[in-house]
Amino acid sequence: MPRPSSKDDLLKAIDLEYQKLESLLNTLTEDQMVQSGVCAEWSVKDILAHLHAWAQMVLGWYRAGVRGEEVKTPASDLKWNEIPVLNQRIYEQYREIPLNQIQAKFAASHNEMLATVKSIPEDELVTPKFYSWPKNTPLLSYFVSSTSSHYHWAYNEIRKWVKAQAKKT
Repeated sequence: MPRPSSKDDLLKAIDLEYQKLESLLNTLTEDQMVQSGVCAEWSVKDILAHLHAWAQMVLGWYRAGVRGEEVKTPASDLKWNEIPVLNQRIYEQYREIPLNQIQAKFAASHNEMLATVKSIPEDELVTPKFYSWPKNTPLLSYFVSSTSSHYHWAYNEIRKWVKAQAKKT
């Protein structure tokens, strides 16, 4: 599927990738969901926490931008080339939270992202520099990256791990 370039394309991509991911997750046991080593040291639970955290960051940046506040991405003390540091912080922040709570957070973030995307006018999503914080990047790109593209990445990582586990048995 090509990278979404409109609101409608984004909503379709979110739905497609979320459904694929959910279908795969539904095949896993709770023990599999918390087993480390799916993506480096991360478990499926950690991947879901990662998806939740990034969705919440993008939603926060968007809301701050709407309020006219200064937005520092990706974090107040980090640059984009330091994403591994940010991802490690996310892992450490959520790693002790139980699976059922992470699943609930991920589902809630997904629903919040859908509602937010649906509420944003098309021109806000696709026009570069509509808000100052994304600079030359359309807002749509941030929503694609934190939803459909991220879901696709998670699906692929989990699927590779599942296949590798099946070969071991």
